[in-house]
Amino acid sequence: MLKRLLWVLALVCASVAVPATAQADNPIVQTVYTADPAPLVHNGRVYLYTGHDEDNSTYFTMREWRLYSSADMVNWTDHGSPMSLATFSWASADAWAGHVIQRNGRFYWYVPVKNRATGRMAIGVGVATSPTGPFTDALGRPLVENGEIDPHAFIDDDGQAYLYWGNPNLWYVRLNADMTSYSGGVNQIPLTTTGFGTRTGNTARPTLYEEGPWVYKRNGLYYNVFAAQCCSEFIGYSTAPGPTGPWTYRGTVMPTQGSSFTNHAGVIDFNGNSYFFYHNGALPGGGGFTRSVAVERFSYRADGTIPTITMTTGGAPQVGTLNPYVRQEAETIAWSSGVETEPASEGGLNVGFLDNGDYIKVKGVAFGAGATSFSARVASATAGGRIELRLGSPTGTLAGTCTVPGTGGWQTWTTVTCPVSNATGTQDLYLRFTGGTGSLFNVNWWQFAGAAGANLLTNGTAENGTTGWRVFGSGTLSSDTTVAHGGTRSLALDGRTAAWNGAGQDVGSALVNGRTYTTSVWVRTRAGSTTAKATLALTANGTTSYVSLTPATAVTSTGWTLLSGTATVSWTGALSGATWYVETTAGTDGYHLDDAVFQ
Repeated sequence: MLKRLLWVLALVCASVAVPATAQADNPIVQTVYTADPAPLVHNGRVYLYTGHDEDNSTYFTMREWRLYSSADMVNWTDHGSPMSLATFSWASADAWAGHVIQRNGRFYWYVPVKNRATGRMAIGVGVATSPTGPFTDALGRPLVENGEIDPHAFIDDDGQAYLYWGNPNLWYVRLNADMTSYSGGVNQIPLTTTGFGTRTGNTARPTLYEEGPWVYKRNGLYYNVFAAQCCSEFIGYSTAPGPTGPWTYRGTVMPTQGSSFTNHAGVIDFNGNSYFFYHNGALPGGGGFTRSVAVERFSYRADGTIPTITMTTGGAPQVGTLNPYVRQEAETIAWSSGVETEPASEGGLNVGFLDNGDYIKVKGVAFGAGATSFSARVASATAGGRIELRLGSPTGTLAGTCTVPGTGGWQTWTTVTCPVSNATGTQDLYLRFTGGTGSLFNVNWWQFAGAAGANLLTNGTAENGTTGWRVFGSGTLSSDTTVAHGGTRSLALDGRTAAWNGAGQDVGSALVNGRTYTTSVWVRTRAGSTTAKATLALTANGTTSYVSLTPATAVTSTGWTLLSGTATVSWTGALSGATWYVETTAGTDGYHLDDAVFQ
């Protein structure tokens, strides 16, 4: 049903003259209805855990939770459903708003579900060793049960963890280090008008607090962002000097807006910016029981207060760019029309149920000097169809067309390749699917290749360990699986003795004199902060010169920072050596490097 409604919306949009720049990116998921966002920052990505409203719901009909992730806040990869009601043998219904937190290499997903034995809402705990799951029932029973909902976990600076939840009340427990038990009993936070504002017209609930607490700490101050005053809800917040209060109501974060009578907040910091997640009913067929998650970037005021945030269709700006010269999952999407996802026989998900005219938008694709070919992993139980590569809009410049044959099955995979032209610079890419009637084919992944536009760095993603890399100067280079910007690995460099020491590669054999090259690389320090840049050391006629490939940029240990820039490389005489590397001003600090491109 959602696919059909989105197809109708696409027809309506196509009938009016709308500039490509007006294309919405909120809500951030269009393939299903999502609700109750719970974002988590881990290893340079945002993992967004959500609920799933079933199509045509007339109540909160929810049977599973969903997961999406992004490194740039606009292109979101669908990871499917890593946990559902079936995870909890004791649960009968209502996979409602949960929250995920990491501790000691494990990820704990606290969720409210209906206990089959009691008929009441109870809090269960799923656990996994990866943010993408799969999650299993950590206890085989509820962690805590009092008939109330919306759990949220928080770990304070001293290591003490708390679990908050509640509607109509507000409760907390002090979690033990194992995150699956608690000490000190169940505690109730007093809901006073001073702490949570004044509600009018409801003597049974005199404060604004309704549900969905989101508790975090910033600059020594504790924040509790919550859904206020049903119905319709708005988002308000309170602050306190400690994790359990006393709370002081501070006002409205997001006024009542949109076509959903509920709202649910999630607040994070990522790559130096602050983000506010929420839900509305903005997709076709959307409403109070068919909701969709959206996001806005915001900045705290100088005094630490949160400004009023308004729902938009534009969403958050992109952080960096997307690299088309490495394999990209087809279910990585900034916007889509008519697309659904499903488990793929080769692992992960694929996009499918693609009809003529359906499309996927991928935002901010860095083609550099130009792509020359496109490859995709496809399958079709019918006659197949075509993938049109459009730039700027679904009807924009046609950069190439790949023909997809029938393969004999929806999970019988083959790789197709086609030539590409005019794909240069950084542009929005639209994969438009065309052909006959009915479902055409499935797509698992895609990747561009180029001549001048190809990545001149071997193993730029660091997924093959240190292959292709060396230390320029002094230091020890290793492959690290604990921190990664994309994929599962990054490079770690320690033991540097000078600013110019860095992780690098020899690129002299691939350089063309006078050509312009683009660099992008993600960096974070092992500890502390410094500034970093990518540099090219050129040796010609016995003399070494240095080309700054990116501006010097501040980097920290708390998140990944993109170094990017464009430079013309030229020399006089015979080139005997050229090394691409990353240096810092400090000179003795260690750093991580990932997803490096030089093209």
